[in-house]
Amino acid sequence: MRVVQWSTGNVGRHALAGIAARPDLELAGVWVSSEAKAGVDAGELAGLGRPLGVSATTDADALIALKPDCVLYTAMADDRLVEAVEDLKRFLRAGINVVSSSPVFLQYPEGVVPSEMIEPIREAAREGGASLWVNGIDPGFANDWLPLLLTGVCERIDEVRCMEILDYSTYDQGKVLFEIMGFGREMDDLPLLLQPGVLSLAWGSVVRQLAAGLDVELDAVEEVYERLPAPETFEIASGTIKEGTAAALRFEVRGMRGGRAVCVLEHVTRLRGDLGPDWPQPSGQGCYRVKVTGEPNYELDLRLVGTDGDHNTAGLKATAMRLVNAVPAVVAASPGLLTALDLPLVTGRGLVSP
Repeated sequence: MRVVQWSTGNVGRHALAGIAARPDLELAGVWVSSEAKAGVDAGELAGLGRPLGVSATTDADALIALKPDCVLYTAMADDRLVEAVEDLKRFLRAGINVVSSSPVFLQYPEGVVPSEMIEPIREAAREGGASLWVNGIDPGFANDWLPLLLTGVCERIDEVRCMEILDYSTYDQGKVLFEIMGFGREMDDLPLLLQPGVLSLAWGSVVRQLAAGLDVELDAVEEVYERLPAPETFEIASGTIKEGTAAALRFEVRGMRGGRAVCVLEHVTRLRGDLGPDWPQPSGQGCYRVKVTGEPNYELDLRLVGTDGDHNTAGLKATAMRLVNAVPAVVAASPGLLTALDLPLVTGRGLVSP
């Protein structure tokens, strides 16, 4: 299947390596946003140390004209939602299937955003006879199939809680950390992520999809958060965190039924391991944790570590490979806006060395 990789940032470069690793996928083209990357071989952009024979381009029209089977879209959408949605609709209308890491509310949009925001995307899919699937590690695998799989050995379920417990100090993405999440900013300076309703927009899809998978109707979705300041000035990969500015964040998006939380998404994000010592601690360097309260009680930790020894590298790789490995299933699916509940089990088939 012929695949075009759209962007080569923190996730996109790992997606390029993943496409090259699958014998059933052919890299047909690479889109980049900067002239500095235009003309560079995809193997160099992926850090593979060998050429892939495909040069990056800023010419979107030329790549769409290639009529690939799928576009793997990893361009940032957090601060450009309208533009990202327009990109996705353009691919779909051209008859090109899409797997994408954003916008994250499209993972499971029912009840998260108004139908008038979603119908144009579905119309574009119908017009082009193509499918769109938005996923990753979180929102994605860590809080869709992983928890639902665990509930398959339950007698009774009172609450399903999906947690990300990570130190973000090695995550080198200043726009996300400083502008969107608000780290390194004054404690009374409310960033985009913590504006009313934004947490539910970003992760409401998680709790609503869990509820749908469990055949539970939610009454409401609520959000809460807590921040902690830096005890002194320190450095992270993306820059300087000054004393007294935001350095740790904990939030929950809660799916409510009958006055209690039944499906919960919780993030515990630190920029240093000693911050928030009374908050949940990770297993290993960092983990995704699923807790099922009921009969019996389960707790499952998915530890992350990349071959470079860093847990954030592993998270980026996981996001990329969740998309890469889903390409055949999305191409084979009926046209439309897909969710994890619509697809068969996606595995790394064909990746085991002989």
